[in-house]
Formats: sequence, C-alpha cells, structure tokens
Amino acid sequence: MANSDAATPRERYRAQVRTEIKEHAWQQIATAGASALSLNAIAKQMGVSGPALYRYFAGRDELITELVRDAYRSLADTLRTAAAEGADLAGLAHALRGWALADPHRYFLVYGTPVPGYHAPDDTTAISAGIMATLLDACVPLTTEAPGVHVAPLAAHLEQHRGWAGDHPAPPAALHLAMSFWTRMHGVLSLELAGHFTGMRFDPARLFEAELDDLLAPLYERP
Repeated sequence: MANSDAATPRERYRAQVRTEIKEHAWQQIATAGASALSLNAIAKQMGVSGPALYRYFAGRDELITELVRDAYRSLADTLRTAAAEGADLAGLAHALRGWALADPHRYFLVYGTPVPGYHAPDDTTAISAGIMATLLDACVPLTTEAPGVHVAPLAAHLEQHRGWAGDHPAPPAALHLAMSFWTRMHGVLSLELAGHFTGMRFDPARLFEAELDDLLAPLYERP
C-alpha cells in the first residue's frame, strides 16, 4: 500500500494486525531468539486461533522475512539519513553503532547466527546492497587511486568478486576499505552486543572508536 489514506478499512485493519503480530514476534525473539519464533504462541498471546494468524502470514519463514526486511530498511534509512546530513565514514560508523545499540535483537536477526532452516529471499539481499552502497559512496572520496599505484591483493580480489557491492562503480581501494570497515565495525559490535565484554571493565565505545581510528588514520595521513 503506497498510500494509507487511500486504503480501505479492511486493508487498514489487516495492516494493523500484521503490525501487532510483528510486535509480538520481536518480543518472542528478545526472550527466546528467532529460532523459537512461533505463530501459534503469538496467536495465544493475541487471544485468537492459530489458523487465524495464517491469514496474515503464511508461516514462520514469511514472518521472519518481514522482520528481516524491516530491520534492513531501518538500517538503510538510518545510514542514508546520516549521509544526507553530511556524515563521513566515521559518522556512518557511529550511526551504525547507535542503531545496533538501540535494538540488539534486531541487529542479531540480520547480522547474528542464521536461523536454522530459514533462507532469506533475494529481495533482502537487494536491500542490504543498498546499505553497502551508502558506505561505498563514503569510501570512494577517501581512496582516490593515482594511475600506476599498486593495488593491494585483497583489493584486486574484491574487484574480481564484487557481487556484494551490487552495481556500485567503486574502484578496488574503495571496495577494500568498505569491506575492512564492515568486518571491523561489526566485529566489535557483535562482541559487545553479545555481552563478551561484560566484566572486562573497559568501555566498548572506546574500543570501537580505536578500531575506527586505526582504519581511517592512514587515509588521512596520506600526502
């Protein structure tokens, strides 16, 4: 539905019920993880029969897919908004961390351990590619390549295996930077959100900032 004002009462009711189902699903995920998601349990919480919910979602996998789409779209919107407001790559890193900390369960649904038996449809890959495109846009100005400059082995490899970058025309060095950014930032975030730093008595935000500085400092120090 592109225009909710033009929707019929039936369509508005259906959208409201789907939203309520998803809210209960997120509560289940927060309590027991995505692998334990159950439409029948949600139906019980809502005071309706199990078959009634299957009129809104065909099954568990369809519900998970909708949650995955919502999560990816939320992050894509967060990063696009930050970029539109002038955020550089460091700014996008902070936007990513803020988004992840705001809802760790949403973060882990898309960047955590895959749900057993679930396979996301192709369109979710397209949404995630939009997220990467925003990062690549920020990486390109930091990695201007002069003619004849040696291309690092990983950058050359990524140039030949760039399906993850969609149709973005980023040069090899930008691909390298984006991939390094993605893995290093998510590495710290995943450990932090999973509680692996608990009891270690240091501030994970400082580690995140240090990793970001280590990644970007050589780029700003170039002649």
